Amino acid sequence: MTRSFPLFALLLLGACTVGPNYAGPPATASDASGRSGFVRATDAALTPAPGLARWWEGLNDPLLTRLVDDALTQSPTIDLATARLREAQARLTQQRVGQLPSASANGTAIFAELPPIEPGSGSATASFYNLGLNASWEADLFGGGRRAVEQARATAGARQADLADAQVSLSAAVAQAYVALRDVQARIGLSDANTRLQQRQLDLTRQRFAAGTASRLAIERLQTQLENTQADAIPLAAQRDEYLNQLAVLTGRTPGTLDATLTPPAPVPLPLPPQRVAVGDPAALIARRPDIRAAERQLAAGTAAIGVSKARELPGIRFLGLLGLGGTSPEKILDLGNLAALAVPSLNWSFLDFGRAKAATRSSEAQRDQADATYRRTVLDALQDAETALSRFGNRRRQLGQLVQVEATAARAAALNRQRVAAGTATLIDQLDIERQQVSAASAVAQARAGLTQSYIAVNKALGLGWTDPVSADAAPRTTAADPSRSAR
Repeated sequence: MTRSFPLFALLLLGACTVGPNYAGPPATASDASGRSGFVRATDAALTPAPGLARWWEGLNDPLLTRLVDDALTQSPTIDLATARLREAQARLTQQRVGQLPSASANGTAIFAELPPIEPGSGSATASFYNLGLNASWEADLFGGGRRAVEQARATAGARQADLADAQVSLSAAVAQAYVALRDVQARIGLSDANTRLQQRQLDLTRQRFAAGTASRLAIERLQTQLENTQADAIPLAAQRDEYLNQLAVLTGRTPGTLDATLTPPAPVPLPLPPQRVAVGDPAALIARRPDIRAAERQLAAGTAAIGVSKARELPGIRFLGLLGLGGTSPEKILDLGNLAALAVPSLNWSFLDFGRAKAATRSSEAQRDQADATYRRTVLDALQDAETALSRFGNRRRQLGQLVQVEATAARAAALNRQRVAAGTATLIDQLDIERQQVSAASAVAQARAGLTQSYIAVNKALGLGWTDPVSADAAPRTTAADPSRSAR
C-alpha cells in the first residue's frame, strides 16, 4: 500500500484541471418590449456547423449563380481562410498528440585516435558503438495540456466560422456587384433613350425657330438640358467598368476578363427577389451567423487559455527513460549483457519568478474578458444589422410599388397625348417632353428595383439566411409576402 501511494496521488493530481470551465456564451437580454431578444446559444463545438445554402438561386439568374460558384471555388479570399483553418486543425492535432509519450531511437559510432602517452610510442585508437531508445512523457498534473487542447479546438472552430463568414460575405459581395452592374447598364440604356428624345426636341425646336415660331431662348434651354443629360451619362460608364472589374476580381480573375460575358448586346433584366421571402426566427438565425460563431469560439478559446496559464504557475513532472546497448565492437551491440536502462523522473517548478507566471494568468483573464465583450458587441451589432436590413427591405418594396404607379401614370399620359397629337390639338414637342418624363419614371423604377434586390441580399447576409442548420432545415420557416418588413413597433 505504501508503494502504491505515490501512484495513487499522481492519478489524483492528473484528474485536477485548473482554470474556469467554459459555460457557453453570455446572454444578451432583450428590452422591456421583448423585441430583439437573443437567447444564450449552446456551445458551438457541440452543435453541427451550419451548411451553405444557395440563397442566390432564388434570384433566378443563371449567370449570377455561375459567378458566385466561381467566386467560392477560385477566390484567394476563400483560399486564405481555408489555409488558416488547416493551420488551426494541424495545431489541434499537435496539442492532442503532445499529451502522449514520445520516443526516439539513435545509433552512435565513435572512432577516436588518441595521442601517444610517452614520446616515441605509437598513437592509440578507440572505438565505441551504441544503439539507444529514448522516451519521455510529461504528466498533465493540473490539466494545462487538456486546457491547451480545448483552446486549440475552439480556435479551430473559430477558423471554421471565419471560413463560413468569408463565404457568405463573398457570395453577398458578388451578388451586390452583379445587381449594381445590371442597374447601371439599365440606366445607361435609359439615359441613351432620354438623350435621343431630347435631341429630337432640339431638332424640332430649331425647325420651328427657322420658321419663326420658336425663340432662340427655347433652343438654348433645350441645348443646355441635352448637354447636362450627356454629362450625367459619363459617370455611368465609369461605374459600369468598375463593377465589371470588381466582379472579375471577386471571382479570382484579372480585370477585364468578364467584360464580354457581362456586356451582352441586348439588355438583361434585373434579378428580383422571390414573391415570398423566408425570414424565420431572427434571433435563432442570427445565432448561426458565422461572425457570431467565430466570436463565441474565440471566447471559448480565451477561457481555456486561462487554465493553460494557471498550470504554468504550478509544478510539473517529466519522466525520461533511456535504454541502450553498446560496446567497443559492432558485434557487442547485440549482446544483451551490455543492456543499460535508466529511468529519471524530474520535478520542474519555477516558484521564484517574481510574479511572471501570475502576470501571464492575469493577461489571459483580460484577454478572455476582451473576447466576452467582443462577443456581446458582435451580437448587438448583428441584431442592429438584422433590424435595419428587414426595415429597409420593407420600405424599398413599398417605394417600388409607389414608383410603379408613377410609371403607369406617365405611360397613360403619353398614350393620351398621342391621341391629341393625332387629332392636331397637341404638338410633337409636347409629346416628346411627356415621353421624356416617362423615361425618367422608368429610370426611377429601375433604380428602385435594384435597391429592392440589394436589400434582399442584405437581409440574407444579416439574418444568416444563407446558412441552414442541418438539424432544422426541414422546419417550416416563417415567410413574408408583399411587405416583409418588421416595422410594427
